[in-house]
Amino acid sequence: MKIALLINREGFEKYTNWNSFGWDLIHLGNQALDIAEIVATNAGVIVADAITKVGSDIIGNMPQLKLVHSQGVAYNAIDIDAAKSAGVYVCNCAGANARSVAEHAVMLMLVLLKNFRYNGEMVYEGRQMEAKTASFLNGPQELFGLKVGIVGYGAIGRMLAAMLKPFGCELYFHDAFVTESAGSDAAYMQLEEVYSKCDIISLHAPVTPATENMINRETLKRFKKGAILINTARGELMDHAAVAEALISGRLGGLGADTLAPEPFDMNSPLINGLPKDIRRNVALSPHIAGITPGFFVRAFERIRRNIEAVANGKRPECVVNGL
Repeated sequence: MKIALLINREGFEKYTNWNSFGWDLIHLGNQALDIAEIVATNAGVIVADAITKVGSDIIGNMPQLKLVHSQGVAYNAIDIDAAKSAGVYVCNCAGANARSVAEHAVMLMLVLLKNFRYNGEMVYEGRQMEAKTASFLNGPQELFGLKVGIVGYGAIGRMLAAMLKPFGCELYFHDAFVTESAGSDAAYMQLEEVYSKCDIISLHAPVTPATENMINRETLKRFKKGAILINTARGELMDHAAVAEALISGRLGGLGADTLAPEPFDMNSPLINGLPKDIRRNVALSPHIAGITPGFFVRAFERIRRNIEAVANGKRPECVVNGL
């Protein structure tokens, strides 16, 4: 079995030991990939970084291809329709990063609620007492008692609810496919209510035609004034210019984001270079690292290994996302 690896080689070799399986591992990396080079591998499996495009120009020209596997949870960079037409499974690592991404979301909430960036900058500027005095009037907030709306209630959303429950938050969720609250740490709420009633809104939805730019000028008008937006899902869920405007106007009280679009991040993005310094203090950005803990890689590569073995033996793999 030939396996084309469109992922970081050092990370792969650190967390796997696949040499004993007799597979032909073809390392192409995840930077500046050449379509012709990928097609020329004639591989039966492609393992791709979650942001690496695997389009019909690749899938339609690899007759031996049986499986395209996202290294992560997202699969919007893979042409799932082309794969389905070709009889090629598309799989992801759903749930493998649930704990790490949920932890990251909680961290971003606390960074913003505690004015962490502002206070840290003041300390480094030798203004510790000034920062402390200012905090008497505009000080750190607690998670306790805040209404948190979780948009997308899959593995990550449910893990986030479980982590937030001990903080004493009022927890709500909205999901296009889940409305049952029984046995859940959060109660179901219509999306419009999530926008208008919640103090913190955390995005955990996949990128689809229905969710792309779901946070836009119109939806932001419905947000509770001063609400905090957390996005550890995908940058494509937000209209970046609209979010920047909402931060400047005060409609949004803060933004915590691990993902922006496009990726690599555009330094001319209104969320990077379009905000005044005093507004940037209400923004916490990280470089799309929420899910890439050692624990995630161990779980993800084990999932991928099992799925490769399944298709090699003519069996259906786990976590198929393209309807085969």
